[in-house]
Amino acid sequence: MAISVSPAASESAASGFDSLGLSHPLLKALQEKGYTAPSPIQLQAIPAVISGRDVMAAAQTGTGKTAGFTLPMLERLNHGARPGRSQIRALVLTPTRELAAQVLDSVLEYSKHLQLTSDVVFGGVKINPQIQRLQKGVDVLVATPGRLLDLLQQGAVRFDRVEFLVLDEADRMLDMGFIHDIRRVISRLPDRRQTLMFSATFSAPIRKLATGLLDHPVQIQVAPANQTVRSVEQVVHPCDMRCKIDLLSHLIRSGEWLQVLVFSRTKHGANRAVERLSQQGLLAAAIHGNKSQGARTRALQGFKDGSVRVLVATDIAARGIDIQQLPHVVNLDLPNVAEDYVHRIGRTGRAGETGHAISLVAAEEALLLKAIERLTGETLRRENVPGFEPTILSAPPLDLSGGRGRRSGGSSRRRQVTHSTRTYRR
Repeated sequence: MAISVSPAASESAASGFDSLGLSHPLLKALQEKGYTAPSPIQLQAIPAVISGRDVMAAAQTGTGKTAGFTLPMLERLNHGARPGRSQIRALVLTPTRELAAQVLDSVLEYSKHLQLTSDVVFGGVKINPQIQRLQKGVDVLVATPGRLLDLLQQGAVRFDRVEFLVLDEADRMLDMGFIHDIRRVISRLPDRRQTLMFSATFSAPIRKLATGLLDHPVQIQVAPANQTVRSVEQVVHPCDMRCKIDLLSHLIRSGEWLQVLVFSRTKHGANRAVERLSQQGLLAAAIHGNKSQGARTRALQGFKDGSVRVLVATDIAARGIDIQQLPHVVNLDLPNVAEDYVHRIGRTGRAGETGHAISLVAAEEALLLKAIERLTGETLRRENVPGFEPTILSAPPLDLSGGRGRRSGGSSRRRQVTHSTRTYRR
């Protein structure tokens, strides 16, 4: 069963959440958060999950998907028996620590009037406190795959009572190489369970993962695949690779931007950008996989409270950054995968606000830009910034083998070729 709904479908939700089968405690929590009308994904997913159906949903960040699976899951869990020692009843797998923490926050907010317990576990922090917390059992456990398997190996969790499995951002987990960990977890779960899978797209790898994992799922797609958000103004500023950080600094200062999320292709590039911006007096912080959990949490909190003006993130680390009115997103580097462009710019232009997505594009990234335009079906507006016009108009494409985003040429010979084939503006 496949369902496709457009964002406009939320306008028909005049009766609000009370028509979707949620009980009073959950409706009260939603009212206290000020939520009145379900989003398109919530309209379709909540009744399907409450009825016991498996769900496979294509939903981007910012569509309300977390509430779409959290609310009905809590509704069903509230009518069952409590977990025993080390048991869990609902398991939510996420690709990153930040997203795991965000999902737990949602679970805690929505279940505040229910007698349900919840917890989160991920790597980068000590495991013993997590083992101790899980001894009593927990209704909802949000986890990253690696740490969950560590806990399973140590006998800290039991899967025999799992009623729900949720794979959140399944496409990103596949991209990050978690497929074997996911299959190991699934092999230990009861056959009789309800499974929910949320992904940005219904790609071939996602459909392959879903085969045999979900039982005749309701398929939901809340918007046309890879469509960018219409409330986001998009522009490309052509420039030389070496001038990108200076151009970013100029844009922030001249535009008087107070909060901007910047995407870097690599961890090293994120660190370099933060160092340069800080030297120029802009409060900046980086968030990526090599940062400790404490450093990542402090950077994200500083960005939210305004003490950090510029947050520079890699694609993987940015999952879980959920800020409702983020005004500016800048692609310091274009992503290796065109679909990630849609994810990135979808973080602005929310809650009825107009967002701005700016891409700083060098000649080496011409093919990446073409791939994005081909995917989205849009030609992005080019606009030179005075003083930062590109001098290099043509260059060999970046070598993205291994996803490390290096320029072509690990050898001196290839570096010489790269240099000699550039075309300079006269």
